[in-house]
Amino acid sequence: MIRLVHFADLHLGIELHGSPDPSTGLSTRVQDFLRVFDTVVDYAVSERVDAVLFAGDAFKNRDPNPTLQRAFAERMRRLTEARIPTVLLVGNHDLPVAITRATPMDIYQALGIPGIYVARRIERLEIPLSRCRLQVVTLPWVPLSQFLTNDEIRSLDRLELERRFREDVSQVVRDALAQLDPELPAVFLGHVSIEGAQFGNERGIMLGQDPAFSTAELGLHDSPLDYVALGHIHRHQVVAGRPPVVYAGSLERVDFGEEREPKGFVVVEIGPGRYPKREVRWEFRPVPARTFHTVRVRVSDQEPMASIQRALDREARAIDGAIVKLVLELEPEHVDHIRLNEIRRALQERGAAHVAAIVRETARPPRVREEIRPDEATDPEAMLSRWLKQRDLPDDRKQQIIERGRELIRRARESTVATG
Repeated sequence: MIRLVHFADLHLGIELHGSPDPSTGLSTRVQDFLRVFDTVVDYAVSERVDAVLFAGDAFKNRDPNPTLQRAFAERMRRLTEARIPTVLLVGNHDLPVAITRATPMDIYQALGIPGIYVARRIERLEIPLSRCRLQVVTLPWVPLSQFLTNDEIRSLDRLELERRFREDVSQVVRDALAQLDPELPAVFLGHVSIEGAQFGNERGIMLGQDPAFSTAELGLHDSPLDYVALGHIHRHQVVAGRPPVVYAGSLERVDFGEEREPKGFVVVEIGPGRYPKREVRWEFRPVPARTFHTVRVRVSDQEPMASIQRALDREARAIDGAIVKLVLELEPEHVDHIRLNEIRRALQERGAAHVAAIVRETARPPRVREEIRPDEATDPEAMLSRWLKQRDLPDDRKQQIIERGRELIRRARESTVATG
């Protein structure tokens, strides 16, 4: 039996909802991402797993600063010192604009570091382990321009362009899968969108077009694969069961859209024997990702600040150590009594790691529907008067708006006559 660690979407360098740490010079959020990365490496080293499979997007962007690259390299060194083979798949955030330029991970290949495999193209790798050899078919992020010429791209509509792209990529994947030896354990490692997967808020940070492939067109069910390890979608999920098609999900939460999503990595066990008799088991292992917590308070008390303080006391345990967003549902008469600095200080005193936002929502009076006569509907001055009647404005302000409106209406009519 061999044991593998599958993780993805580290996105090292995201600093949203963090602040600088004077002792390290790093954002507190970067430290959060490194902490969960360390959890994965610690597990791999302490449990002496046979290999680590990283399914892409090591950094926030394609040009990480030297400090982030050093932090990543320090973790890679721990794996190589423990003699754990590691496959680094290139994701869309790792890929440079020009295909000929290097990715942040190409340095490991250039240095020829034993045990680290950088997968930048679709291919079949055969990795020597202590007990056997592991086959890994890789599907890194593939830009359209890599498969289709500029002339083809210009001549095709969007649907045909995507169809041709998926068809060409799938054929190369199938060719690589056809090289698999059923006698050896085999894994597919991809940074790709698979049909049927549920997207989360990661669409907001995705780069470029994102065509979705089906498992059938890639040939994943027709090949002697034991496990399909995926990255790119941040929500941990299982898309299919035989072979297991699994998104590990991101290691750390990016924003409040991932507030309720568990974060972690996957441990895979592949038994001995010939496909399809090899037994495959996998387990999702959570990591201590930073908690995101939304507090919603309905303020109806005559003393709104006291009401908010009591609500924060009730939520104190959940606030402690979390990135917090506070939503205040207010009556219009309470708005002027809200002291944001005092609320922010109260959240910090209860241990909030970061106050992301304090949102004030004011109840709006229901809109009154009025019947409009046909002659009024074509009279802009009459419609303006009706609109102002429903607004809580001083009489002198209403009069100013009416006078200004009449002037604009007059100019519009004169312009229409002149051009007609």
